[in-house]
Amino acid sequence: MANITAAMVKDLRELTGAGMMDCKKALAASNGDQQKAIAWLREKGMAGADKRAGKIAAEGIVDAYIHGEGRIGVLIEVNIETDFAAKNDEFKQLVRDIAMQVASMNPPYLSREDVPEDVLNSEREIARNQALNEGKPEKIVDRIVEGRLEKFYENNCLLDQAFIKDDSKTVNTLVKELIAKIGENIKVRRFARFELGEGIEKKEEDFAAEVAKQMQQ
Repeated sequence: MANITAAMVKDLRELTGAGMMDCKKALAASNGDQQKAIAWLREKGMAGADKRAGKIAAEGIVDAYIHGEGRIGVLIEVNIETDFAAKNDEFKQLVRDIAMQVASMNPPYLSREDVPEDVLNSEREIARNQALNEGKPEKIVDRIVEGRLEKFYENNCLLDQAFIKDDSKTVNTLVKELIAKIGENIKVRRFARFELGEGIEKKEEDFAAEVAKQMQQ
């Protein structure tokens, strides 16, 4: 197995316009062979996708997805560059698939950039304490912490989650594949998930606790 260096990843990214993680995966799958990695990216539809990232995507769809006979509902906005492309069936299917992902996996955040710093600091502290309690050597603790933080992103950020219909790719990869295919930038802008009765039970418990408190006074 070839040692994949940061320089190799950077070179492949500059050649293809694909994302850093996608380039790293391509090189790993190709045993470090750049030409094979380029072919791998093209087969996966990723080459060139990131080159459109700076294009303004102001058109798109706001879609609603209802699951479980009305028990879970999702509203989602996904943007694309032109109104014409927004009518594309593959784009519409992408939006529906991502809405289903939100309904199924209930991610708290859209992307890793949306995770509050205090949450990240808390996760780092927990991961560090876990590693030390497990007896891991101090010199590798930081690496372990970053690895566990990556797992946190994969579990909690929509774009980093494994796609429910094909766990070999992330939601972000799914988006990039369609960008490369249709040649327009696509942005998942925002979503909201509603679950029947969510929060009601907690309110009832709080009310009962308040009543009990007042009776004791």
